Amino acid sequence: MKGRLKGRTIVLTGASSGIGYEAALAMARRGAHVCLVARREIELHKVKREIESRGGQASVYPCDLSDKSEIAACAEKILAEHSSIDVLVNNAAHSIRRPIEKSFERLHDYERTMQLNYIGAVAMTLAFLPRFLEQGHGHVVSVSSLSTQIPIPLFSAYLASKSALESFTRSLQAEMGHQGVTTTVVYFPMVRTPMSSRTAIYKYMPMMSVKKAAGWLVKACEKRPARVARNMGRVGSTLLALSPGPATRLPQPLFRGMDALLALGLKLRK
Repeated sequence: MKGRLKGRTIVLTGASSGIGYEAALAMARRGAHVCLVARREIELHKVKREIESRGGQASVYPCDLSDKSEIAACAEKILAEHSSIDVLVNNAAHSIRRPIEKSFERLHDYERTMQLNYIGAVAMTLAFLPRFLEQGHGHVVSVSSLSTQIPIPLFSAYLASKSALESFTRSLQAEMGHQGVTTTVVYFPMVRTPMSSRTAIYKYMPMMSVKKAAGWLVKACEKRPARVARNMGRVGSTLLALSPGPATRLPQPLFRGMDALLALGLKLRK
């Protein structure tokens, strides 16, 4: 299946598993050359072989996105090996589910989450922006969460990092849109990935499939809307802007009740 991505070069972080893996396959199927970026080199080569077995193109760039020197080296190598970079997808992320009340002595949780989800993504973006300006075009896709649109408890470190990335992405569009740099923020709901599966309480919770989530990333690359989100998230963003106090306060009993039901369901199934 070829389309608007034919002949495009896409840099995709978090490409070794989950949403990134499925997105890499889908992008390559549509004719893109996918630059696969993630920490696990062996897994990246598996993705590359699968893409090539289906007639697609991919290159492997192992990189620990929590390490600034590795990010710089990775971006330098990609830029050296590809004359044009069309899209950067900041998909890699780390999530922590922990109450703030249990985080008083755990500042490091916030630091490492911010380093990967925000600083790492910004570092990658800054590395490619000179090429985008030189070309006169370039698209940045930043992955965020439905939960920044509808405030929920227990994910303060993760959501803070995603909110920071959203703000950076909007500033990028505002400052450099007239120079051909465009952006999309993708607001994923809960997705059934290896990351979400590590939380036992979510085992039986309905979630978006990784293939559907990958489709959202493909849409972001092909159509380049300002955002990709569920209607629920759009409504939540509007309510949060118009009435932030009630929008944050009133849903809290619902979220506490939902967590209690999920915990009970997990207990009954054991």
